[in-house]
Amino acid sequence: MRRSLAGVALAVTSMVALSFLIPLAALVMSLVKAQAVTAAEQRAAALAPILTLTTDPSALRESAASLDPAQQLVIHLPADAPALGSSKAPAALLERAQQGRESISQAIPDGWICLQPVVLPGDRVAVIENFVPEEELTHGVKESWAVMSFLAVALIGGSVLVADRLGSKVVRSSRKLAQASRALGQGDLDTRVDPVGPKELRDAGVAFNAMAHRMTELLAVERELVADLSHRLRTPLTALHLASERMAGTPESARVEAAVGELEAELRAIIAAARTPLAVGPMGQGMLGTETPASHDAAGAGASGPRCEAADVVRRRTAFWSVLAEQQDRSCCVELTQEPTAVGLSDDDVAAVVDALIGNVFRHTAPGTPFGVRVVRTAQAVELVVEDGGPGIPEPDLALSRGSSTGSTGLGLDIAGRAASATGGSVHIGRGPLGGAHITVSFALAPQAPSERRRRISRRRPAWPRRR
Repeated sequence: MRRSLAGVALAVTSMVALSFLIPLAALVMSLVKAQAVTAAEQRAAALAPILTLTTDPSALRESAASLDPAQQLVIHLPADAPALGSSKAPAALLERAQQGRESISQAIPDGWICLQPVVLPGDRVAVIENFVPEEELTHGVKESWAVMSFLAVALIGGSVLVADRLGSKVVRSSRKLAQASRALGQGDLDTRVDPVGPKELRDAGVAFNAMAHRMTELLAVERELVADLSHRLRTPLTALHLASERMAGTPESARVEAAVGELEAELRAIIAAARTPLAVGPMGQGMLGTETPASHDAAGAGASGPRCEAADVVRRRTAFWSVLAEQQDRSCCVELTQEPTAVGLSDDDVAAVVDALIGNVFRHTAPGTPFGVRVVRTAQAVELVVEDGGPGIPEPDLALSRGSSTGSTGLGLDIAGRAASATGGSVHIGRGPLGGAHITVSFALAPQAPSERRRRISRRRPAWPRRR
């Protein structure tokens, strides 16, 4: 590309330079010639008044020498008097000037001749000749041409250099963008480009960086989705594990327990693989990486997007877990508010939070440990509280970090945290009245749907009396 740009600059600048240089050179030559001829004619005209006053040869020679130090002035006196000076005029031109009394100025083989007839008393005619040699007609022309040629070459060289510099920037930017694209295609998700060069290439660099960043975000979301879905499969695994314990002593119990163990090991392997570090930036996504809190709030502001009654979902999931609790002699206390608990999440998302928190109770506390589930409605939020009588969580901040909990995959609390943040809520870990962990997940209330607001307004609107 650099060579092409330099060639284009060379061709264009050369044509422009030649289009100006050739006419300018001809003009310079014409001006120099015209100046020399004009000077010769003026010298001849200046000698004519002197010739009308006197025809003394000595006086005329002195006057001619003062007007023309080069001694190119020649005076042809009338009759047979010899010429005063060395004549270069052809005999035909001289006779024409004398007989026809005609001023002649034209080129001859060695230069330019000017013949000026002068009428003397007695109707006699003298002719003043001024010869301009060829070198005087072209005096300074070659030097002027050399200067113009040098300027033209300098202009062409400068334009080629500037084009090469501009081309190098374009080529450098294009090469860096191509290298970054190849690196990204080979799996280097950290590769980025520094947008430089022309505006179009800078825009392409910015678009490439945005594409690479979005790609890493999407890959991270997919991996987190795999890990979350795998973690949610541990809920039915817990039920199978408890069922296998009830089958202890039967011929099938050992085989079922081994199959459950293998399946749980496979899930752990999937979660570990999905949690392999990726070079990604801040996600800022919702629970499943499809929404940010801001985007969820914007959706909720328009009363659109997923909605569910959190209390109803908790009621259904605690009914499932209460059966397993009876099998392990766990007392389960469930308190659900009767107020509306609409949140901006789907039923599956809220169910995943409930299963993750209660599943942690079953996995990390001994059989017989009591636990409780409570749903409370506040002015701005719906709070889901899960507490147990186990040993508690010694490091709450570490437990809330995805994949950092000790002794587990650490995804249960992360699922709850991401679901809460998707609605603008939060997760708090403390120690409850039962002596163990006390986890509070706060979901922001979803805005009322337009249809619900209209129904409430219509119910509150007083009946106006009819006009008669």
